[in-house]
Amino acid sequence: MDIKQQCSRSGAQYIHPDKVTIEYLNQSYVMAIPGMEISLRDSLHRCEGQKPATASERQESCESVDLTDRILMLHYLITAKGTPATGKLIALRQVPGGQFEHASFSREVLTPFLDHFGKEPERLVEAAANLGGAKVNYGDVAVSIKAFPRVSVVIVLWRGDDEFAPNGSMLFDSTVTDYLSTEDMSVLCERIMEKLAHSGQNEG
Repeated sequence: MDIKQQCSRSGAQYIHPDKVTIEYLNQSYVMAIPGMEISLRDSLHRCEGQKPATASERQESCESVDLTDRILMLHYLITAKGTPATGKLIALRQVPGGQFEHASFSREVLTPFLDHFGKEPERLVEAAANLGGAKVNYGDVAVSIKAFPRVSVVIVLWRGDDEFAPNGSMLFDSTVTDYLSTEDMSVLCERIMEKLAHSGQNEG
């Protein structure tokens, strides 16, 4: 893989042949090459100042990065084609293979998300701010969260009431498959949902 080229395509920052930085859900990460080890940038800086006695002690002292997040970052960096955004939003079921993912996506991602935010959609705006999200004009409440430099997720909520259950969707720019696979899109939405729910609990 041409690291310089992939940094240009993905929006990652090339530091030198052994290291790049990448933005993911409002945090900066350092990726060491080769080995593809990923560390939270602020945590790495703290650990470099501590200098534990052994490499294993140093690794344990640093804040670990969730395995799923590491995989998503690697897949994004490797897959990125640098395609400009179109501004046209699409749902998961509209990408190749998405119709097969849709049932499990609705059950495992959308339903828990709606259970958490559906009756109080305003809480979504507050929770999304912790991920760098901004309010946008869709549905009753919607936010746009920049997951990666070239991939944003627009989350739309329609408020529930006594007659209708809450409804919602998670949308991507139509170029998303030039950056993530269909499965990665689903996993990314699940990670965002988990982080938003956790943020909402902390605020409550």
